[in-house]
Amino acid sequence: MSKITPMMQQYYEVKEQYTDAFLFFRLGDFYELFFDDAELAARELEITLTRRGKGEDAAPMCGVPYHSSENYIARLIDKGYKVAICEQVEDPQTAKGVVKREVIRVVTPGTIMEERAVTADANHYIAALSGTDHERLAYVRTDLTTGETDGGIIGSEVTDIEKALLVDGLREVIFPRGELPPAWEKWIKTAALTISYEENEAMPDAYAHLYDGSDPSVRAAFGRVLHYLARTQKRSLAHLQPLATIESQEFLQMDLHTRRNLELTTSLRERKKKGSLYELLDETKTAMGSRLLHRFLERPLANKMEVERRQTLVHQLVDDMLTRAQLQDQLRNVYDLERLAGRVAYGNVNARELVQLRTSLQQVPDIVELLPALGEEGVRLTEDVDICEALRTRLEAALVDDPPNAIREGGMIRRGFHEELDEYREASENGKTWLSNLEHQEREATGIKNLKVGYNRVFGYYIEVSRAQLPHVPDHFERKQTLTNAERFITPELKEMENRILEAEEKMEQLEFDLFKGLREETSAYIPHLQQLARMIAYVDCLQSFAQVSEERRFTRPRFSEQRTMSLINSRHPVVETTLDRGAYVANDVHMDERREQLLITGPNMAGKSTYMRQIAILSVMAQIGCFVPADEATLPLFDKIFTRIGAADDLVSGQSTFMVEMLETKHALKEATPDSLILLDEIGRGTSTYDGMALARSIVEYIHEHIGAKTLFSTHYHELTILEEQLETLWNVHVRAEEEAGEVIFLHKVEEGRADKSYGIHVAQLAHLPDTVIERARTLLAEYENGQVPRENANDIHEQVPLFTYEEEKKPARSVDEKETSEVTKVSEQIRDMDILNMTPLEAMQAISEWQKQLRSKT
Repeated sequence: MSKITPMMQQYYEVKEQYTDAFLFFRLGDFYELFFDDAELAARELEITLTRRGKGEDAAPMCGVPYHSSENYIARLIDKGYKVAICEQVEDPQTAKGVVKREVIRVVTPGTIMEERAVTADANHYIAALSGTDHERLAYVRTDLTTGETDGGIIGSEVTDIEKALLVDGLREVIFPRGELPPAWEKWIKTAALTISYEENEAMPDAYAHLYDGSDPSVRAAFGRVLHYLARTQKRSLAHLQPLATIESQEFLQMDLHTRRNLELTTSLRERKKKGSLYELLDETKTAMGSRLLHRFLERPLANKMEVERRQTLVHQLVDDMLTRAQLQDQLRNVYDLERLAGRVAYGNVNARELVQLRTSLQQVPDIVELLPALGEEGVRLTEDVDICEALRTRLEAALVDDPPNAIREGGMIRRGFHEELDEYREASENGKTWLSNLEHQEREATGIKNLKVGYNRVFGYYIEVSRAQLPHVPDHFERKQTLTNAERFITPELKEMENRILEAEEKMEQLEFDLFKGLREETSAYIPHLQQLARMIAYVDCLQSFAQVSEERRFTRPRFSEQRTMSLINSRHPVVETTLDRGAYVANDVHMDERREQLLITGPNMAGKSTYMRQIAILSVMAQIGCFVPADEATLPLFDKIFTRIGAADDLVSGQSTFMVEMLETKHALKEATPDSLILLDEIGRGTSTYDGMALARSIVEYIHEHIGAKTLFSTHYHELTILEEQLETLWNVHVRAEEEAGEVIFLHKVEEGRADKSYGIHVAQLAHLPDTVIERARTLLAEYENGQVPRENANDIHEQVPLFTYEEEKKPARSVDEKETSEVTKVSEQIRDMDILNMTPLEAMQAISEWQKQLRSKT
């Protein structure tokens, strides 16, 4: 085995410390990866895999250019990997031996800061859990790009963790090593989150001011996050904001399934913003406002006073169109202050971004001046707000309007900002003027019309003469470089001026870079003020968005009832309505109060039962985020929790059937709901046999009525359950109206009192274009069933499964059966009983069925 080179020995030592990450090892203008890292990265990034060295000791290797590395890193992070960036930390020209290298940062899914890798309108979270017992957990989550941090106490069930943590944007969860329960690990893998480990949970002294609470578990979770960030980021975290403690009773609680079922932030089909309530309400003008709207939808308020504060401002903005339009004009020119502040703290903000910050600050005085027009709540928003005038003035004086992206090439600082820089700049410009004059003088003196003065980084300044003109070159020209068709020369005067110009440009670039770093440092002192401004601007932006949508779509300000009354007049589903022509949506009334707590909804498929149920929940969410709602009049309870069981889908990851998922979600509602909750249950029991399902459905309805008392909407195709209206005091029947004309069903989408008279299931099957023979056979069987002709083999099942209803068993004459036929049937039955169905191929099953058919036909 060949000897390991010092450079590779250095690589091994660094890699040993970062075994869970790709090591981007800087060699010149490339980041190189070796061994397993190289083989995996080559596959994931689709780049060429080469080898370093020869023979058996050759190491697999691939690399990416330093100048375009951000794109490659972002692609790996998006796939859930981590990347440790190992840089040269000393000048190769002055290094003795191997250039010193260190990991300057570990980029992970929860800590990536680069603008192109994070979504502008969504947060980007990393979270940690900590707990002192099996009943109680603390969580803390941080968005490193904005510095926002929140946390609180939750239960230790997976559903509790989901409600608190699993929101759009969570990318990474930190645990103490060896303390990850199997149920949590399963959940994390299902949610495609990156797992990281950190043992140290002591709150660092430098960040103790960020948490003023007394809960030791929250403090431990926060300490774990901070130690992990300090260890991986290796730079200032000055932009981290104080931890906002989340008290669950202050917010409307919804589990993951409810948020998805209601399509609050993403659509069910594509899991994207398009088609969601978020898309409909997002008329924000800033990235900060859009992110805040997203958080509003994930955590609607359960605090009536705070909701009404928002409503008051929305009302003022709806009425005052001029102020709203002026605010929108100002907000359009506000950049992402939160993330700009984060980049300032991180030390990677460039001059263009500071110009964006300056432009944003220029809008602030006008925004603040407009807010008092919105009344007392508008005035309150401007209290204690620092508009950062001194910073704005400093940035205006320092930075040109269109600086370059790079901060090492100069061209960032305005003329007149710094006297010494202006002197260097003048020297450089005068020197270039001198060069231009020199070119003209030498052409005149030599008669060489195509003589030119040029420059390149290798040879500096030169005089270039074509080969044809070489006889005319004067003796004082010194040959510097020979080209194919020309010669390059230098003169003593040109050499002296070159030294002056290059010295001036070198000093100018260094001084400009130093001035920019100082400006960046000055800006970092304003980070808390910038974050406060960002919160105010995001809030105003979010509420003007509510006002804009409310006015355009004829929404109404909802009132809240202390008596838990729900009264909606001509209410509409806001998202579905947008997909239809204006006026085509059928509006519906809803009335529920203390005498009318549960609605049992019947009606055919496709009639709109699920839409009606979702509509009520969505209007409740809209009301509790402070938005107006799509209705002519609206009075609503202030709900503490919403539970939904809508739709059917197997949980393939955990191997749970549709029916099991249905039962687990229903169990969660029955366990957690209170009288102040809203429960939506859509066709519970359909995942099992008819009478099992009917029995469960009835039992669930009765349990909610007797033990919970929550507002409940329960849709069903079990028409037999409508008898419960006579037995349960607060349950009422409603149905979605449909009519039949010329053998075809017409869905009216209108919810009316009473039970539905028919299911129209066969009509729906006909609309789905099932074969005519299937439809006709179904009609025949339906007629038989409706006349009481229940198949004999099902009659016993009816009595055995559920004694809910009474049936008279039809008596028929016994059929004479040949003993041999009975024997053959018994033989086939035994073969069926003994078959290993799970291990049969489809072809084997078909062959077996064919054989049984032959046996039975031969005996009849």
